[in-house]
Amino acid sequence: MLRIKKLDIFILKSFGLLFMGTFFICLFIFMMQFLWRWVDDLVGKGLGIGVLAQFFFYSGLTLVPMSLPLAILLASLITFGNFGERFELLAMKAAGISLLRIMRPLIIFILIVCGVSFYFQNVISPKAQTKVWLLIISMKQKSPELDIPEGVFYDEINGYNLYVKHKDRKTGMLYDVLIYNFEKGFENAQIIKADSGKLEMTADKQHLYLHLYSGEQFENLRSQNMNQSNVPYRREAFVEKHAIIAFDSDFSMADEGTMSNQADTKGMQTLQANIDSMQVRTDSVGRAYYNDAMNGAYRPPERKPADSLKIVQANLAEYNLDSLFNTATLSQKQKIISSAVNQAENVGSDWNFKSFNITSTDGSLRRHRIAWHKKFTISLSCLIFFFIGAPLGGIIRKGGLGMPVIVSVLFFIVYYIIDQTGYKMARDGYWIVWMGVWTSTAVLAPLGAFLTYKSNNDSVVLNADLYLNWMKSLIGIRSVRHLTSKEVIIHDPEYGHVADELRALSDICREQVESKRLKRLPNYVQLWMSETDDENIQLANYQLENIVEELSNTRSPYILNALNKYPVIPVSAHIRPFRNRWLNLACCVVLPVGLFFYLRIWIFRIRLYKDMERIMQVDSEIIALIGNNTQAS
Repeated sequence: MLRIKKLDIFILKSFGLLFMGTFFICLFIFMMQFLWRWVDDLVGKGLGIGVLAQFFFYSGLTLVPMSLPLAILLASLITFGNFGERFELLAMKAAGISLLRIMRPLIIFILIVCGVSFYFQNVISPKAQTKVWLLIISMKQKSPELDIPEGVFYDEINGYNLYVKHKDRKTGMLYDVLIYNFEKGFENAQIIKADSGKLEMTADKQHLYLHLYSGEQFENLRSQNMNQSNVPYRREAFVEKHAIIAFDSDFSMADEGTMSNQADTKGMQTLQANIDSMQVRTDSVGRAYYNDAMNGAYRPPERKPADSLKIVQANLAEYNLDSLFNTATLSQKQKIISSAVNQAENVGSDWNFKSFNITSTDGSLRRHRIAWHKKFTISLSCLIFFFIGAPLGGIIRKGGLGMPVIVSVLFFIVYYIIDQTGYKMARDGYWIVWMGVWTSTAVLAPLGAFLTYKSNNDSVVLNADLYLNWMKSLIGIRSVRHLTSKEVIIHDPEYGHVADELRALSDICREQVESKRLKRLPNYVQLWMSETDDENIQLANYQLENIVEELSNTRSPYILNALNKYPVIPVSAHIRPFRNRWLNLACCVVLPVGLFFYLRIWIFRIRLYKDMERIMQVDSEIIALIGNNTQAS
């Protein structure tokens, strides 16, 4: 029997509240980005509240699958960041509960969310996409709301350009009206200037009724002679003039048949059926085009021989075509060239049409396959983002909306860039469809597994000092000793014993300097083949650190100052770079990499030589200070 423990309820409650909040925040952000894209088609159209409500509702439904992954990433980061910041995660692990056991109830919850996301994409989102695109097409086709501004030209009425200097909003009267009518073309524009006027909408909302008072009308008359320098025109003065302008202001929904070729408006079953039918059609058309090309369909038609003539098949390889062409008359040559050019143009036009047909069909087929695969990848991204956010929150151990928001946005930007790159490569035919669509999943899934493994084992992943020290060791920057006098000293150092250890350390260093020949270039092949460590350097470093640790309890500031002169010795920087024998052999074979490590090892050998000399010098200095200190005491 499944038992839900209090810890599971606590984790689900902590995550669930944050998930709901982050989901609506992400949905709002995506909706604002989507609406900003179509704001020009919404403003100034006089759309009703019902149409706008439908647009917001259906656009929100289409953006739910995209909002879920980002909401899960942000919620998991905040949740486990809060657990780490409040030491709740530490308490759970101290009680013997692993990270995967802590994540188990949330994994089950995220799997349910993945199912909901898949249902949205397969059932709800296609219908919502159809409604949204129909509304967008209908809004684009709708005429703008009639609201003529003052002091600027208004060109939202098709074929007309209106200018109004002043407008009385209470009575609707327009003053100093200037109208340009371009329905007959720019060369035959009709210009009307009136002192005042008024625009009204007809009852069927299909036309504008224009009343003009005290004005003049100018109109160019179509010239019969194109070479005529003077173009006649007509001028008319009027006291009152009325005109009707076609202007459809009703909102009418577009036909759903226009969305039949859109892959986003179909479920998986419909997509698969369309993919199969398009594949069969593409194969049959391509096979027919191939047969036409191979059967010589573009050769000129053969003339049927007369009964009295006998046609003998000629082998063109036996004839010199240039000489035959030169023997023809000028009119015959022109006829031959004209016939060849016409035939080549016909063949080129035919193949251009066939190429466009195949390319458009293949593009539609690829878009349908991409839409089919995306129903899985977007759903699976919810689970991947959880396995990135949860362990990353446990590693960062920062809650709230500061660091988690930054990390979430960075990860989502990386995901979006990879996903869009793969999508465009698959859409344009440069990559296989499944490879382009699944690229983002293939990149982020190992990252999620790596972070989960590291966080479960309490490994240090995001410790900046760790990477900084590694970079320092790679390029040869080492730390410096900073020993200071201790406030409380329990045991004073045994100076006599330390002096003997210093002399033994100097002997080891002197032997290293004389026997190892550290200044010389090492043997390239022997360097990579050697599998033993330098035990003498390790012994010298071990003895040096023991001496430094014991003398750090001294009360003499001179001895402490001398101890700070000791170098920090990298005991393995002057030998092979890797513990693995095959990695060393690979570096030996790959010359650029091997040459880099070879020069680096030589530089460290020279530094080690100088370190040995420095250690012997400091040993002598400290031995002298110990002697002076002993005599003074």
